[in-house]
Amino acid sequence: MTVKILADSACDLPLQFYEENDVTLFPLKVHLADREYEDLKTIEPKAVYDAIRDGQHPKTSQVSPHAFKEVFTRMAENNEDGIYIAFSSQLSGTYQTAMMILEQVKEQYPNFNLTIVDTKGASLGCGLVVAEAAWMASQGVPKEAILRDIEFRAGHMEHLFTVDDLEYLAKGGRVSKASAFLGGLLNIKPLLNVEDGKLIPLEKLRGKKKLLRRIIEVMHERGVQLGTQKIGISHADDLETAEEMKKLIQEEFGAKDVMITPIGAAIGSHTGPGTIAIFFLNQLPVD
Repeated sequence: MTVKILADSACDLPLQFYEENDVTLFPLKVHLADREYEDLKTIEPKAVYDAIRDGQHPKTSQVSPHAFKEVFTRMAENNEDGIYIAFSSQLSGTYQTAMMILEQVKEQYPNFNLTIVDTKGASLGCGLVVAEAAWMASQGVPKEAILRDIEFRAGHMEHLFTVDDLEYLAKGGRVSKASAFLGGLLNIKPLLNVEDGKLIPLEKLRGKKKLLRRIIEVMHERGVQLGTQKIGISHADDLETAEEMKKLIQEEFGAKDVMITPIGAAIGSHTGPGTIAIFFLNQLPVD
């Protein structure tokens, strides 16, 4: 039996990916101008970035319990095995809600074989894990082997990113107000990463060119065999910088497989426009 892969929209894979790879999508919610939207399904990221530039403050909420209950119950009734690869529990309550609903469904269907994994990752840091799991599932790989791969990749996935304005992250409680204030001074650009599911500022650099070169240096320090692994770049309405970053990575590491996707409306509501994020493994799985 093929293992069913499930993911939420915070992994920033395009809608087409879910449709083509038979992956179940749980959209996070975006609240903008007194309306509620489903990330990836009923709102485009650009609408969020334009609203932020106009001074609006979009808010987000986790996947609804009803959405989890409906899918989990249907899978249990059909005796389907599955793996839900979830957005970091440190950045959203989505993982905890999914776990709660799973327990409820298992009261009625005690043999329901669904595993929920907290990737402690975000955006394509989670998306690259989902993409590999979906490919493995399509090849008929057993659930236990897919789970081992997910846990490995999630545990070894580096997230490096920069935002145009730390104030967006501060408003959402993702970084401290002090960090946001310092970031706004003198064209200083912050370099952040994700540690144990949380956003951690690494250092501050003046100007975009220095920042992009520093990202390459950190990739040298942390990455392994970057020419042979799939590298992810996600961007918040700044495809030009994403393409520039891709070119730098290809020139520096000889990388053949570099994936660029937009940062979705849910995560973009907190990062704001101009964010660039890079994702790669600091250790490769052993076949």
